[in-house]
Amino acid sequence: MRGNLPDPDRVADLKPGAASKGQVLSQLGSPSSVNSFGNETWYYISETTEVVAFLKPKVRERQILIVEFNNKGKLAQIVSVGLDEGRELKHVERVTPTFGEELTVLDQILGNFRRFSGTREINSEK
Repeated sequence: MRGNLPDPDRVADLKPGAASKGQVLSQLGSPSSVNSFGNETWYYISETTEVVAFLKPKVRERQILIVEFNNKGKLAQIVSVGLDEGRELKHVERVTPTFGEELTVLDQILGNFRRFSGTREINSEK
């Protein structure tokens, strides 16, 4: 099990429109993740996974408590979602181009050979 969810009684004590970020923090503790684009949103995430031998871990249970704040820093709403409401995100794999000298395997081997044999130093002194 990873993460932890706040005590449901503490969550019930928080009233939308009245509770500030500081009050939510003292009641629920630090969030697992924070989204600060637009209105700030805090996520409290708990997940249970199962691993069998060398296979990919399988998520058995997931609970997410979503705490949203308005633009004045007051609690706007609290939503609880489970594994069924989640969605799978695809990872974007990109390669960042680098600039500079591209060496082949042969160039790398010869470069290392020259570096350790000292031939480069001898030729540069003449």
